[in-house]
Amino acid sequence: MKYSWQIALFAVFVEGIIFIILSLTNVREAIFDAIPFNLKKAVSVGIGLFIAFIGLQNAGLVQNSDSTLVTITDFTQNFHTAGITALLAVIGVFITAILYIKRVKGSILIGIVSTWILGIISELVGLYVPNVEKGVYSVIPTNFVSFDFSALGKTFGQCFNLDFKAVGLVNFIIVVFAFLFVDLFDTLGTIIGVSTKAGMLDEDGKLPKIKPALLSDAIATSAGAILGTSTTTTFVESSAGVAEGGRTGLTAVVTGLLFLVAVIFSPLFVTIPSFATAPALIMVGFLMFGAITDIKFTDDNLTEAIPAYLCVIAMPLFYSISEGISVGIISYVLINLVCGKGKKVKPLL
Repeated sequence: MKYSWQIALFAVFVEGIIFIILSLTNVREAIFDAIPFNLKKAVSVGIGLFIAFIGLQNAGLVQNSDSTLVTITDFTQNFHTAGITALLAVIGVFITAILYIKRVKGSILIGIVSTWILGIISELVGLYVPNVEKGVYSVIPTNFVSFDFSALGKTFGQCFNLDFKAVGLVNFIIVVFAFLFVDLFDTLGTIIGVSTKAGMLDEDGKLPKIKPALLSDAIATSAGAILGTSTTTTFVESSAGVAEGGRTGLTAVVTGLLFLVAVIFSPLFVTIPSFATAPALIMVGFLMFGAITDIKFTDDNLTEAIPAYLCVIAMPLFYSISEGISVGIISYVLINLVCGKGKKVKPLL
C-alpha cells in the first residue's frame, strides 16, 4: 500500500492492543468455541499439508511451472546447487522417518543435524558448490557467536516515529483491520491445529484454559511491534514440539530460552540451510495430517465433511492458514443454512 514500515509497525501495535482487549473480553475464545469439531480437525489436517508444502519448497523439491504452476525439480539440472540440496532433503526425510518409526527420541532434531552434516560433507568434496549470486550459500559455519545488537537500536520504538497525517485515519483503520483479520484466523487456526494434534480439546471441542494462550499471543504482537518486527504470532512450527511429546508448556518455555541463547549464536544457526530443516517440516506435516481419520466422510455427514474438505485443500493451495479457515467457516455456514440445517450454525459463525 506504499506506506512506510514505521506505519506498518504502528498498525501491528494497534492490532495487538485490540487483540488484548478481545482476549480479555472472551471474544476470541467465543470464536474458537463456535467453530464446529469437524472443522477444527480439518484445520489441523490443512496445516499439516500446508507445512509439508512449505517443507517441499524449502527443500527445492517443488519448483515453479508455467504449465502446471508447480512441479518436481529436475535433479540433473544445476545438480551442484539445486539438485544436490533437493537430494539431501529427500535423504533427510528418510532419516527422520526411520528414526521416528523406531521411536528414537529427538528424531526430528537428529534428522535436521544429520542432513546438515551431509550438506557440509557434500560441500567439502565438491558435490555442493555455493553460489552467492544465485542465493546458494555455504553450509560450513565460519562464525559461531555475535554480541552485536546494534540492529535492534535501529528499529526499537520506531513504530511511534511516524507521520500519521500521511496516511489518514480511514486508510490506517483499513491497514489495521487487514492485519487484524489475518492474525485472528492465523492464530485461531494454529491453536486449533496444534491443540487437536496434542489431544487437548475436550468432548465439546473446546480448549480448556485457552485465554492465557490468546492473551500471551496478543501481548507478544504489540511487544514485537515496539521491538521492530512484524506480527509476533502463534507459529505452525509449534506442532514440532507437540510431535515430540510436549503437552504442559514446558517445551515452549525451554524453546523460548533456547531462542534467547540462539540470538548470541545467530551466525551458527543462520548457516543451517533450509534443505536441512525441510525434512522436519515434511514429517511434522505427516503428524498433523493424521487428524483426517477423525472426520466422517459419510452421506449423513456431508454438510460437515464438504466444508472440512474445502478447508483442508484451501490452506496449501491458497498458501494461507487464514484463507483456509475462512473458506471452511463460510462454506459451513452457507451449506448448512441452504440445506436446512441452520440450527447447527451458531450466530457467531
